[in-house]
Amino acid sequence: MTSTLHPDIRSPIIRQRFAVTFEYAVAFTRDAFDPANSTLADAMGTAGADPRPRCLAFVDMGVLAGHPALPEAIAAHFAARDDLPTLVVPPRLLPGGEAVKNDPALIGQMHDAILGHGIDRHSYVLAVGGGAFLDAVGLAASTAHRGVRLVRMPTTVLAQNDSGVGVKSAINLNGAKNQIGTFAPPWAVVNDAAFLDSLPQRDRIAGMAEAVKVALIRDGAFFEWLERSADALTLFEPEAVAHLIRRCAELHMRQITGGGDPFEQGSARPLDFGHWAAHKLETLSRNHLRHGEAVAVGIALDTRYSVLAGLLPEGEDLRVAVLLEHLGFRLWHPALARVDAAGRPLVLAGLEEFREHLGGRLTITLLAGIGRGIEVNAMDAGLVESAIGWLSAREAA
Repeated sequence: MTSTLHPDIRSPIIRQRFAVTFEYAVAFTRDAFDPANSTLADAMGTAGADPRPRCLAFVDMGVLAGHPALPEAIAAHFAARDDLPTLVVPPRLLPGGEAVKNDPALIGQMHDAILGHGIDRHSYVLAVGGGAFLDAVGLAASTAHRGVRLVRMPTTVLAQNDSGVGVKSAINLNGAKNQIGTFAPPWAVVNDAAFLDSLPQRDRIAGMAEAVKVALIRDGAFFEWLERSADALTLFEPEAVAHLIRRCAELHMRQITGGGDPFEQGSARPLDFGHWAAHKLETLSRNHLRHGEAVAVGIALDTRYSVLAGLLPEGEDLRVAVLLEHLGFRLWHPALARVDAAGRPLVLAGLEEFREHLGGRLTITLLAGIGRGIEVNAMDAGLVESAIGWLSAREAA
């Protein structure tokens, strides 16, 4: 007897493919909570919505040192504008920095607030804070109701030019960076330059490391601009800082949209140049090193390694180190000198941790030129130790 079933029904596998388009705006403004400023309303796009959507705001407590009236300003802004969602309760204050990423209980508290105040998938969570804070709130927002609309307002240089404009969120687990997280593009990002005015000098500088990073792997002309503008950047001149933040954000977003792997399904992570060592140094230093400070060390280490490996011309490592030092970075930390029982630098363990975090084959971005990254699948421990020695010698000079 001949079967009358459709031929495909005999296959044990049904394959399905579909594409989803993500779009979000990154807005640049100043004094976003001035009642006359429409940037946040424009970014949310809720004018005329019926029924009027709801919004819950979370604020990084660390920001209050420079902006003590921020919660009241947020509440007043929402109350004054009918083109914004309804702010359901006054802004909720939570710890910032690595503290919020190291305490999973805070994610539960955010979930309770989101669900308890009726924030559904057509409502909004507003997160105002530094990069670590945005990471944690982003995780809560992306997992409540399988994802509610998140609007980020980064308050540091690093968050405005890098982490705050991307598509990732995460918290730490057992001392390991970003072990629990999601890929979830925000609804919108609003970069308010006024938040940068009150940053301590150390935090102003730290965020510039990510600009050096993305220039090194993607834009040699931007790196040259950083060299020419180093004096203005160390003085935190507003025009220079604004250009650094915008160009860095543009390059970061271009990599996400044009790199072919926005949710990092493969093994390559160009935007993590310098990060395999940086993440380990943050842990070894017990977060004494800011993320940007650790990235600067990681960049210098991998640039020197690129020279030792014959990928980058001699002298380009010095050029990179001089720029980072000019900007105010110290390219040495005692954690680099720590060794295991066999005498191997503890930082080398960061390579395997990085591979595990990426999944699959170890893939490290190095440099084949200023503005030109290259992927390798192995690193020579001896050359890493030589690169560490080079940094140590610069510190001692």
